[in-house]
Order: sequence, then C-alpha cells, then structure tokens
Amino acid sequence: MVERDLTARLRAAARSFPAVTVTGPRQSGKSTLCRAVFPRHAYANLEAPDVRAFALEDPRAFLAQFPGGAVIDEVQRCPELPSYLQGLIDGDLKPGRWILTGSQNLVLLQSASQSLAGRTAVLHLLPMARCEVRRFRPHPRTLDETMLAGGYPRIFDRKLAPADWLAAYVATYIERDVRTISNVGDLTTFQRFVALCAGRTAQLLNLSSLATDCGIAQPTVKAWLSVLEASFIAFRLPTYSGNLRKRLVKMPKLHFYDTGLVCWLLGIRTVAQLRTHPLRGAIFETWVVSEIVKHRANRAESGGICYYRDQHGLEADLVIEHAKRLTVVESKAGATASSDMLSSARRVTEVLAGVAPTAPIVVYGGDARQARDKVTLLPWSAIHEQPWT
Repeated sequence: MVERDLTARLRAAARSFPAVTVTGPRQSGKSTLCRAVFPRHAYANLEAPDVRAFALEDPRAFLAQFPGGAVIDEVQRCPELPSYLQGLIDGDLKPGRWILTGSQNLVLLQSASQSLAGRTAVLHLLPMARCEVRRFRPHPRTLDETMLAGGYPRIFDRKLAPADWLAAYVATYIERDVRTISNVGDLTTFQRFVALCAGRTAQLLNLSSLATDCGIAQPTVKAWLSVLEASFIAFRLPTYSGNLRKRLVKMPKLHFYDTGLVCWLLGIRTVAQLRTHPLRGAIFETWVVSEIVKHRANRAESGGICYYRDQHGLEADLVIEHAKRLTVVESKAGATASSDMLSSARRVTEVLAGVAPTAPIVVYGGDARQARDKVTLLPWSAIHEQPWT
C-alpha cells in the first residue's frame, strides 16, 4: 500500500474526536487506510452477512465486543448503529476509539450527523490524486495514460488493465450499490443514464435534455443524480454567485470524480482512442477539477469551489474561494502554450478583481511552467505542486 495524502488529517482527527467517519466511493481505499493507520483497533465489516445480522439484531451486544473501540466498515449497512454508538461515546470521550467507514455519503452522513453531531469528524477519501498514483511503480507517465487509468488504487496495486477492472466495478456498482441506495427498478435504463452523464461531464447540467435523451421523467433524473452523488461517482459544481452586477448562469456543471470511469463509460479503451476523442477537452477539464477537489478533500477542505459563466459566455472552469482571495482556474488540454489559452482566465480575473484579489491559473497539457501577463501556465503534471487550499 502507498501512503495516502489523507493520512495526516485522519491521525489528527483521531487525536481530537472520539469517532472519525471516513466516506468515499467503493474501492477508494478506505478500509486499507483505516486498518493501516489503526492496526491495534478491532475490525468489523458490515458487508459480511453474519456480522451485519448481529449488528442489526442486537446492536448493543455487537458494540460491547469492542471495549477499546474498533474500525467498523460500511457502517451505512446498519443505519441505526450510530444511535447506539452515541451512548458509548458519551460514556467515554477518549479520542480515536471509533473509526467508521462508508461508501454512501448521504445515507451515512444523515445517520452520523443526527446521532454523532459534535462527536465525529467527517473525512472524504476519494480516488487517488495524481501525486498518490505516482507513488506506484510503474505508474502512468503521459496525460492521456493518466486520464484513461483514473485513480482507483486496486488498478495500480495489482497492475491491472484499467478497462478490465472498471468493467467489473461498474457491474458491481449497478447490481449491488444502486439497489441499496434507491429503488431503481430498471437497471438497464439506469446504466444508460450513467453513460449519458459521462458524455456530459464538464458540461452544464440540463435536466430536461438528460431526461429526454434517457427517456425518463425529470424527477427520476433528479433522484438518479442523487444516487450518483451519494455513491461518490459524480458531483454538481455550482456556479459562482458573488456580488457582481452581471447576469450569471445559474445551472450547475456535472463532473465525475474519476476520469478513468468516464473513459470506460464512453467506450474509450485505449490511449489512441482518447487522444482523438471529441470529448478529450471535457475529460481533461473534469480531470483538473477532480484533482483539485481531491487535493482539498485530502486536507479536510470542502466547499468553496464553483465555476464562473455569465450570460455573454465568458467562463472559467473553476473559481476557488479562499479567506481573502480568489483563484481562477482554466483547463486547456493542448500541449503547446499560446496566448489564446490565457484569454478567458485573464478576463474573468478582471471581472472578479472588484470582489477580492484574484490570481489566474491555466492548467494545460504541456510540460513547461510559464508566467505570462500575470497568468500562471501550470503543466498538468505539476498540478499537485500548487497549494489549492
């Protein structure tokens, strides 16, 4: 196992809170990380039918097995457990006793927030960022190899072909997780819905258009999008809503957490296919946005990110709101630096300059870091070197 960037925050949270809740998509490495960081803790996995049955039927006796605390995996499989855990925590506030993991964000956080409010820290472990992937030997070297492989640890740990592993991952996700999150009756239509969402990554989320193309009603689209968000497959990036005298687009953008999954859903199986694919630019934008989201999540930062687009079409892929400043981020998949790459970032920076000091950054597909007219051109391979928090 390679070291994960969330490790330091996980250790710090366990020194301050009686419980720590780690959420993230399936196969993002939650169990491996928590068992490595807390090797002396007892361990229970609620995915196992007999363990889950015990926890559901007699939660008090189940928890009594662990007088010193435990790592409890997939805790969303027993939604009432945090309520029983609350009493144990209140009776012994020793920090770091209980480490909970779960792969269903909304389900888990609802029970955790109600029962463990003020008692648990909540961290998100997403698929690996570029800097984590680089710790494996071998690892993808080029931009297209990186986007195609994505960031799920098992692909690199076992040196698997990304397409083969992702095919099994999608099948497992569709057949098992969807049924536990929502009453999705037509799995074939849902799978087509997920593929259509992949084709809209880095685009404005038009619910009406998505419903029409998928042949389902808009309320169903909303419900199924919530399933994708709850299981950390995709997320909605809100539009900037600062105090500006401009008419801004209010529709969110859709992004996926993992570009390897996007490529698989789009039928892209090789680097050659990706290199000439018409959605390569959108996939690169999603890669940039997701890398920054991962960087921030690994430092326990959430929120504070959006995109900018006004009614005249002026757009920036990402606006990061810091305490007293803004960072405007544009993504350009091209490998050759040019002045055209700087235009949008510079113009959006000028618009936002009246709100707060603003720094423009263009992440591009080339290899040389440059500074042109107060705009930083950042190579894709150096994205992890930038302090995005």
